Amino acid sequence: MKNNLQVKKVLNNNVVIVSDSLNKEIIVIGKGIGFAKKQGDFIFDDQVDKLFVLKDENEQKQYRTLLTYIDEKTAELINDIILHIGNRFENKLNEHIHVALTDHIAFAVKRYQQGMDIKNPFLTETQTLYPKEFTVAEEVIEVVNRKLNIHLPEGEIGFVALHIHSGITNKSVTDIKKHSELINTLINMTQQSLGLSIDTKSINYLRLVRHLRHAIERISMGEKMEDQERLAKVLKEEYPVCYNLAWKLIKVMQNALNKPVPHAEAVYLTMHLQRLSRYDNE
Repeated sequence: MKNNLQVKKVLNNNVVIVSDSLNKEIIVIGKGIGFAKKQGDFIFDDQVDKLFVLKDENEQKQYRTLLTYIDEKTAELINDIILHIGNRFENKLNEHIHVALTDHIAFAVKRYQQGMDIKNPFLTETQTLYPKEFTVAEEVIEVVNRKLNIHLPEGEIGFVALHIHSGITNKSVTDIKKHSELINTLINMTQQSLGLSIDTKSINYLRLVRHLRHAIERISMGEKMEDQERLAKVLKEEYPVCYNLAWKLIKVMQNALNKPVPHAEAVYLTMHLQRLSRYDNE
């Protein structure tokens, strides 16, 4: 993309519809990119610090619709935020983050103004699973609160973290939320079955949650694992409570993901549960 982007329509100071060298319509987003531009002008990539390009027709349509009910100040703020997120991660952000995060933050601001507070039941799990995304999400919410002079609830940090993770991994926010909800269910089952109140700051809790996350990803992708029959037999005899609980958790994962779970997962899960049971009960 050099000097062949020709302006077709200026949506606002920061968003312009252009045609590329193949005469295909795309949306270009950049700070001040549309200022003083008119139809027929060309856009050069050295005019702005950073260009975001929406090529997918469906993404373009959704983004244009969003701009019709979001004021330009808020839209510009969110574009600055996405630029900040991109700078904090080496990964190239999926273009869908412009639609998803713009929609989410704009709706969150509207909910706040209407006095509505939506609780986030997966805040702790989200912070544990995606620590860097969570840190950047904290920065995002701090900027939104300061710039718009509001105070979004803490739960919004978790929601924004999921959108960031989706943007850098190309995973859908829906799937990420489902997995977080599943982990929350598994943790609650673990607490009830072992009769303990888990310290969410403990290293064993962090290890268990991260293990569950990787297990869910492995199961979802259908990865094979080498059987651990001898070790399974030992664990079943030595730690029957944790071994049986491991299989209960596996059945829940199997039903939720609609995928078969390798028997070896029970071995690794039992060891995490035993460690948690031993140290969090002391």
